[in-house]
Amino acid sequence: MNPALKAYVETEILPRYTHFDKAHQPGHITTVIRQSEALAGQLEAQGVEVDRDMVYVIAAYHDLGIVNGRENHHIDSGKILLADPVLPRYFTPEQLQTMKEAVEDHRASAKTAPRSLYGRIVAEADRQIDPRTIVVRTVQYGLEHYPELDKSGHLARAKAHLAEKYGEGGYLKLWFEDSPNARKLQELRTMMADEQALDALLENIWIHETQA
Repeated sequence: MNPALKAYVETEILPRYTHFDKAHQPGHITTVIRQSEALAGQLEAQGVEVDRDMVYVIAAYHDLGIVNGRENHHIDSGKILLADPVLPRYFTPEQLQTMKEAVEDHRASAKTAPRSLYGRIVAEADRQIDPRTIVVRTVQYGLEHYPELDKSGHLARAKAHLAEKYGEGGYLKLWFEDSPNARKLQELRTMMADEQALDALLENIWIHETQA
């Protein structure tokens, strides 16, 4: 990819995530970048043309809107990308519009499918379905946003969220049937089906997070 563009993103964009919540630190973004690039490579191997610079920037910018809060961060992230005065040096207006839409479409709770291949790539890469990590982040989110809950309240909220998002019929959608995420999602559902083990895991995570 363009080395000047990559240097700009690494020095001016990625450090912004340092001040965000635990689920949106720079490590999360670099993982989404890496997984987006891997998906792009798979598509290229299938004969699909993919612009790697677009893939990289979309992944790097997709959560910047968290600075204004989580509720509309996908929309705000798209606005930040489109308003960046440096990006027009590297992309056409049409490319920037596609990138903005891809960022907007990455959210797991979106009611409609991403509008482009680039939106599907970042949405899939953002899922990062590692069963234990998902459970940990679910507890962390509850502790940060619902401090009034006691332990039983936090654990009940976490279980309800996991079922709503990741359970059979949950709102999370995957866009590549052969992706590692598809296999990991089944692992997570198997974990969730063992209610006793899930309760024990949630309690252990709660204890660790509240004592840290």
